[in-house]
Amino acid sequence: MILIDNYGSGIHAFDAQYERPLRVAIHLVIDNGRVAIIDAAHNASTPLTLGALAQLGFKPEDVDYVCLTHVHLDHAGGAGVLMRECRNAKLVVHPRGARHMADPSQLMAGVKAVYGNEEAERRYGELIPVPEERIIAAADETSLKLGNRELLCLDTPGHARHHLCFYDATANTVFTGDVFGVSYRELDIDGQQSVLVTSSPVQFEPQAMRDSIRRILALQPEVLYLTHFSQLREPVARGDDLLRQIDAYVAIAEKAGADDGGRCQRITDGLWQFFDEEAQRRGWTLPREERRALLALDADLNSQGLDVWLKSRAKA
Repeated sequence: MILIDNYGSGIHAFDAQYERPLRVAIHLVIDNGRVAIIDAAHNASTPLTLGALAQLGFKPEDVDYVCLTHVHLDHAGGAGVLMRECRNAKLVVHPRGARHMADPSQLMAGVKAVYGNEEAERRYGELIPVPEERIIAAADETSLKLGNRELLCLDTPGHARHHLCFYDATANTVFTGDVFGVSYRELDIDGQQSVLVTSSPVQFEPQAMRDSIRRILALQPEVLYLTHFSQLREPVARGDDLLRQIDAYVAIAEKAGADDGGRCQRITDGLWQFFDEEAQRRGWTLPREERRALLALDADLNSQGLDVWLKSRAKA
């Protein structure tokens, strides 16, 4: 039995079991017997997705869309395997990401550059190409008809230039991928949620992220759905948190100084100090050692992303 959260308005979520519990959520949007899957996680998540569909009374052929917020492999690594099972579905992806779904070799090469060959293969296995004729390269404001509702694709860079959000007017919500940060349930305090900016490599752009956050908030959604991890309440307050944090991340990166081989570590140290300050601000009760274990990957990837951003800015 798969634990499936039913949020109402045809929206369900379950844990993709990527790396650890409560790290990656896969969302299902259901309307009039038709299904859209938001993000695919990794190959090992596909049996869970098919199991969740069956548990809710649906078959793989009832899926009209597999919608990718972006092509980072914790979101898109399982897309090829999932599309092979959902034979009627179209894969919806940003135009900048479409070619990587048809030929994922460059994606895997990029992940190996970050994690190393052995770790990349352990995490993701073999990436399966998706036939080009089954891919929708969704430009900004592309409309997807799902049963009696519409999902509107929004071009939302900042975390990545190939990032889409999906606005569901029926539920008055947005599926935000990573551009609206990450919100780990382990940090919740009496139901009060926190959110953290994710600046992971290689396309973090502070101003673009600010603009995307403001665009999402302009829709006045009741709640948001993040891939890391699922329903986020109080979007305006959490958006304010993110905008403040973007400024803090930029300051940490700029303070780290010259590109002398040690800058990335100085950024990491600055992020850990920021996370400790955020723990005090938000009243997190998770012990510091456990908090460091929870945020270790974020600290590492965020520092790399900030370092790459500084290099890109210097070249510009």
